[in-house]
Amino acid sequence: MNLPFLGHRHKKNGAAAVPADPEGVAALLSECELLRAQADRAGVRLDDSPASLEALDQIVPRWRDDAELLPWLGNDAGLYLGTVVVRTVPGAAWRIRADGEPVVRLASGREVEVVGAGQEWAASGAPELSQLYGEIAEI
Repeated sequence: MNLPFLGHRHKKNGAAAVPADPEGVAALLSECELLRAQADRAGVRLDDSPASLEALDQIVPRWRDDAELLPWLGNDAGLYLGTVVVRTVPGAAWRIRADGEPVVRLASGREVEVVGAGQEWAASGAPELSQLYGEIAEI
């Protein structure tokens, strides 16, 4: 997921810089409108908590029958996972890579490619979002 509209944020060496407005970037990445609409239709409230990830894992994945919807929902699922991590794991923050890919950077320095994880979840249901969160939060 390349986010060119976030502007040119590259350092001279080509590495991505910290966004000028981290709260604004976090708010933008947390929207996840498509995922929130799917969850709402299933009666699941997404409140940016780890428990909401467990609830998402229980939704019947009707989107898997729609090849056009699947990648977009996967992006949203990854961004939502990242949102929960950033809001609940101390020291976690969004980082935009030089290629425009949003990743979550943990206090340890490890980067988590949440969009790819969300796409895998949307396509196959594995690994579960709650399981991924648990693994990320332990580090």
